[in-house]
Amino acid sequence: MDLDGKPVLVFNLGSSSLKFSMYLMGCGQGEEKLLVSGAAERIGLEGGRLWVRMGGAEGKDGREGEGRLEEDRQTRFAGHEEAVREIFGALDRLGNEKEKKYRVPKRPLAVGHRVVHGGPEHAEPALVDSSLITGLKGTIPFAPLHLPNEIRCIEAVARHYPELPQVACFDTAFHRGMPEVARRFPLPASFHEAGVVRYGFHGLSYEYIVSALGPEAKGRVIIAHLGNGASMAAVRDGRPVDTTMGFTPAGGFMMGTRSGDLDPGVLLYLMAREGFGFSTGMLDDLVNRRAGLLGVSGVSSDMKTLLEKKGQLPAAALAVDMFCYQIRKNIGAFAAALGGVDTLVFTGGIGERAAPVRWQACLGLEHLGIRLDEAGNGQHAPVISARDSGCTVRVMQTGEDLVIARHTAKKIGLSASGFLKS
Repeated sequence: MDLDGKPVLVFNLGSSSLKFSMYLMGCGQGEEKLLVSGAAERIGLEGGRLWVRMGGAEGKDGREGEGRLEEDRQTRFAGHEEAVREIFGALDRLGNEKEKKYRVPKRPLAVGHRVVHGGPEHAEPALVDSSLITGLKGTIPFAPLHLPNEIRCIEAVARHYPELPQVACFDTAFHRGMPEVARRFPLPASFHEAGVVRYGFHGLSYEYIVSALGPEAKGRVIIAHLGNGASMAAVRDGRPVDTTMGFTPAGGFMMGTRSGDLDPGVLLYLMAREGFGFSTGMLDDLVNRRAGLLGVSGVSSDMKTLLEKKGQLPAAALAVDMFCYQIRKNIGAFAAALGGVDTLVFTGGIGERAAPVRWQACLGLEHLGIRLDEAGNGQHAPVISARDSGCTVRVMQTGEDLVIARHTAKKIGLSASGFLKS
């Protein structure tokens, strides 16, 4: 593989995993290529795993492909420092291989990070410096489950390569352009001024989908990002209009283990009623880890498992039915916000692979012009709407890591040809 572009490394941190991908930016006619990807899994837990795969993606979409597995081994990561060190070590090993069929640069030009929450201050990607780190630490109360580990990851990279530029890309940034009527909570103004607003999440995914839609984004678009975390966005002419998630990623419709929106009186009841006496930590555990598909089904948060069990377990069937109902209801609400819908996109793990969920979610939406082609939906075709559907319904693989790579390249001054500007 010729290294005719400039390497940018992307880190995408999960609750106990650190996924990474390296892109060559500015290849050929300004194209992007996924060179290598992998993950350090079960950080801080027993049974850790490191795997590295050469990328199989080509062309402008730059998405992850089924390339050659170069490394797959069990190990233990005590923390994010060890995970970062192991990932850089794996890249070094690939770069030192005598076989030149897969040439991997030992060091990227820059590292881009997905940061789940930018708080009130950050509406666009930012170069990492001491001031940014201080600001992110001050933002931790907005996302206490995510930001501490994301900051540790950034700091671990800085210790490994102090001179390597890093860029923070915020999952909330896409939604900052929403109108005030969508961003405000019905609370006194002092709360709004303190940053208690609807931020929205999955913004890097939505940004990729809007970009990939091209001219089709010039219209009324609803994007459903359905995975273990799930949300929906209403977009008009490429600009955000509304989204389901709010102040935290726990808001919106039900997810794998998250409740989605609850009557706030439920939380007050659980805190006050004798016999419950929920503390803040107990409520956090309930709405983020024990609710959603897992809470309703009682068996799993995994949609594939629930679809397999729904014929035998009524609770599994109920969880699937509730999930699809809430998707359908939010599509209707966003169609009202947009004044109709021209394009509906399903993305994310469930959105891309769970044909029964897409079918059930769209049943009864014919009045909005949404009608699916059963065969195309079953085959996960790129376009699954029927020929007589007034709305184009698409299934698209998202590419938030590629968006991060693009932002990082731009922020450090890479030109369109992939070479650093002087």
